[in-house]
Amino acid sequence: MTTSRETRMSGFEDGQKPLETFAFPHESGGQNYPPHYPPVPEPLGPPLSIREVAELLGCSDWTVRHSHLPQGLPYFRSGPGGKLIFFRNQVIQWILQQQRKGGR
Repeated sequence: MTTSRETRMSGFEDGQKPLETFAFPHESGGQNYPPHYPPVPEPLGPPLSIREVAELLGCSDWTVRHSHLPQGLPYFRSGPGGKLIFFRNQVIQWILQQQRKGGR
């Protein structure tokens, strides 16, 4: 049985070094803005539970579910029969709309 030996070439001549990688700063993985550039706000804001929305509105969970949701309080359902998720900026916008309408 004869065994053949395969030779693999790296493409570098004797004495040559492979290309060196450039060192990039590891401070941030994303795009850097100039220091004077204002931060971009999150359009929806942080997610809130129904309990946190009730606290923000100054009412009970029951009131949020049975009174404010039918009035158009925006929410997202995490799945069929899943929990309700609210976003802070949307809730605040809804409150401001209700105030402009006179609380109706």
